[in-house]
Amino acid sequence: MTIDVLLHALPLLGATETTGEDPASTFIRLLTVFLLAMWVGFEVITKVPQRLHTPLTSGSNAISGITVVGALVVAGSLTTGFGTLFGLLAVLLAMINVAGGFVVTHRMLEMFNPKKK
Repeated sequence: MTIDVLLHALPLLGATETTGEDPASTFIRLLTVFLLAMWVGFEVITKVPQRLHTPLTSGSNAISGITVVGALVVAGSLTTGFGTLFGLLAVLLAMINVAGGFVVTHRMLEMFNPKKK
């Protein structure tokens, strides 16, 4: 996937002002979507039993490998040193998140192994 494909997809996602909408209403629309996503996420998480939080969290952290790919695309496409630095920082933080997800999963699976005597 190249940057050109992403740039052509952004107007479809409503990320740019191609509709002639003023910036204030664009901000309100995006803020509304963000707040609704937060509310739905909170409602879903609070309904999950406590013993399932660790497996679900570690699985979702492993999915954040997609974030690593996005951060690599951003870090590689920027020409300024400042932007590249932030892109590399994003790669580092996303990799910490992925590695932490696997560590949590490994520790959780060790709980189910029989104890050695």
